[in-house]
Amino acid sequence: MRTHQLVLAWIENELSEGRLAVGGRLPAERSLAEQLRVSRTSVREAIRILEAMGVVRAGVGSGPDAGTVVISDPTAALGSALRLHVATQHLPVADIVETRVLLESWAVSHAKPGSPELADASRLLAEMDSDDVGVDAFLALDVRFHLALADAAGNAVVSAMMGSLRESITGYASRLTANLPDWDATAARLRAEHHGILAAVQNNDGERAAKLVADHIEGYYKEAGLASGGTVPVRPNHPVI
Repeated sequence: MRTHQLVLAWIENELSEGRLAVGGRLPAERSLAEQLRVSRTSVREAIRILEAMGVVRAGVGSGPDAGTVVISDPTAALGSALRLHVATQHLPVADIVETRVLLESWAVSHAKPGSPELADASRLLAEMDSDDVGVDAFLALDVRFHLALADAAGNAVVSAMMGSLRESITGYASRLTANLPDWDATAARLRAEHHGILAAVQNNDGERAAKLVADHIEGYYKEAGLASGGTVPVRPNHPVI
């Protein structure tokens, strides 16, 4: 086992045993190196890996933000990893979209009608209904709306996976808008579909909500021309968003 892996194993064990928790701080670099009898370089390497995994946040200097703090941000880490694998073309975008349909259909069918996340979703829809919202702002609100629906199911793993899937293809989703013949018409349709999905969830009609969200997601990508292999064709002479 490489020495930085010893550090990772120690931290994992401390977390598992409850001696470290979210919000807690790791021992100082020198102290941890001496305690585990490894080099400070090995400690730094382990910390960099944990930062990339969304497990810790390393601060420098002094004060309340100094030191290495345990956090929990699986969405960013998973999203970054998936995005890189999508870039290698080993994971087709179409497969990511299909997985999103499966997860989000389950999420809306299990969403709790009285959950505060649905109030957030309703507020986001109101912002999307504004006449002066631009394409980029609309897409950003769209992401937050769908994540709010997923969060309403109360399953932390599904929420993290949903966030990471969206993160992994954000660039592709933006590029696809270049293929739409009439963005205003598409946006109007998406708004209406959003309202229908939210209404079904609020009425505790999970089966209808699941069907609506599946049709909504698949319809958008089909309209924008996502090929079955996951490629993103872009019309010539059309600006890429």
